[in-house]
Amino acid sequence: MKKFLLLSLLGIFTPGLDAGDWGKAPAAKAPVEECLDIGGEISTGYDTDYMFYGARFARDSVWTDVNYTFDNLVVPVTLGAWYLNGINAPANYDELDLYAFVEVGSYAGFDASLGYTHFFFPETGPAAGFGSTGEASLELYRDLGFADFNGRVVYFFAGGLTPGGGGFYYEAALEKSFGLTDKASLVVGAGVGYSDNYFFGFSGDSGWNHYFATVSLPIELNCRTTLTPYISYNGAPDTWVIDTLGLNSDVLYGGVSITVSF
Repeated sequence: MKKFLLLSLLGIFTPGLDAGDWGKAPAAKAPVEECLDIGGEISTGYDTDYMFYGARFARDSVWTDVNYTFDNLVVPVTLGAWYLNGINAPANYDELDLYAFVEVGSYAGFDASLGYTHFFFPETGPAAGFGSTGEASLELYRDLGFADFNGRVVYFFAGGLTPGGGGFYYEAALEKSFGLTDKASLVVGAGVGYSDNYFFGFSGDSGWNHYFATVSLPIELNCRTTLTPYISYNGAPDTWVIDTLGLNSDVLYGGVSITVSF
């Protein structure tokens, strides 16, 4: 957007810059790409339930995300901030995430990125007696032809939240997009998670964590703006980790988000 405004101002104050010789037809101008992105993105949304790795932490939640990707570095780097506020029971919950991701290339056909997220709880944390904490992650992506594979390995440092060591969380999912019109697509996905002492401090904290299935409908409102309603199911059998923790693993929920690039 800044680049577009600059080009527009230059066009106003230098009317003869590309006019060609006097008395001749003006030289052809290259069209200005009004939807040129410079790497930024702003999103906001509403969720009936805030699900975090299979655990429901809040109901009726609103969130906002702002991020920027630096493409002119040795490798692309994305920096961002995400904030959620639960506006309804069962929990008075809020969360602020500051994150950074680095795309590190392709290995064995998988696109990989490394990331770090630091969690803050401005309202909830002090009331519950704990502070901030963080996690490191490895994200994997591969186009399998019939579907897209998304994988994740996360290490939770834990120490800032409660005493004790951290743990790992693993997730694998498949996703497929079906074009409905030139402006809308139907995206279906499903996956499963495994916890290796990620939700520490509880008995039976290592094992299959949860499974999930999601259907979303991204709608391109214009070249910068996308509206995405979705519905999802999150569940776990009685013997799975999240169910044994009593964190409401069997949940049918949904929401809507809007994303603007700039």
